[in-house]
Amino acid sequence: MTHLELAEEIAREAGEMLLAERGSKPVVAATKSSPTDVVTELDRAAEELIRSRIPAGHAVLGEEEGATGSGSVRWIVDPIDGTVNFLYGLPDWAVSIAVEVDGVIVAGVVHNVPRGEVFTASLGGGAWLAGERLSCTTGVPLERALVATGFGYSAGRRAVQAEVVARVLPRVRDIRRGGSCAVDLCSVAAGRVDAYYERGTNLWDHAAGGLIAQEAGAVLGGLHGRPASQEMAICAAPELFTELHDLIAPLDPERDL
Repeated sequence: MTHLELAEEIAREAGEMLLAERGSKPVVAATKSSPTDVVTELDRAAEELIRSRIPAGHAVLGEEEGATGSGSVRWIVDPIDGTVNFLYGLPDWAVSIAVEVDGVIVAGVVHNVPRGEVFTASLGGGAWLAGERLSCTTGVPLERALVATGFGYSAGRRAVQAEVVARVLPRVRDIRRGGSCAVDLCSVAAGRVDAYYERGTNLWDHAAGGLIAQEAGAVLGGLHGRPASQEMAICAAPELFTELHDLIAPLDPERDL
């Protein structure tokens, strides 16, 4: 079984467990960076399930349990990307699993559980959904672009993000805020939005979705030629990526009040 096949099998299994166990409203188990940054018991249970299915001897980086193990193969796991959506019963939350070999992400799966959609990609093998190869939207100028974004949890970060989005909104078709980085990146891959940007995403948020978007023809990166990181992640077809980057970069978006 390939890394991608196993990752998809595990993501489907975790998604089925989460649907079965969610109930009427999940219980908040803890908060992280702020009172609005929540963790449910099912976040932890899903990561435990995923880790139990990863082959022995592989390293794991998970949102809930951090980094464990070492070796050339590392699994990058977000058991529920979009936990607030999950908590409130909103439809966009996902199990996100990527596999990295020698520092290169080679496989990615994003299971948008409520919608029953499983996005997959392998390095050089394209991005796929329900047997159809995905291709991001091309030829869209900035002024006609539908742009997805997200917001952090601290008041100081949100204040800056509000400044940035206020400058971006008049220059684009419209803004969408879905609540899951992984799903937003898959939406770029599927042409459901034209572009995405956000400050504050972690590797487990964008590892799988980023590969899916890139295999669909999009560019994923940060500002000024840097890779996507917690500081900034931008994703769009190449020409639109440049336009969006050049709009955002002078706004000094990599700061908090």
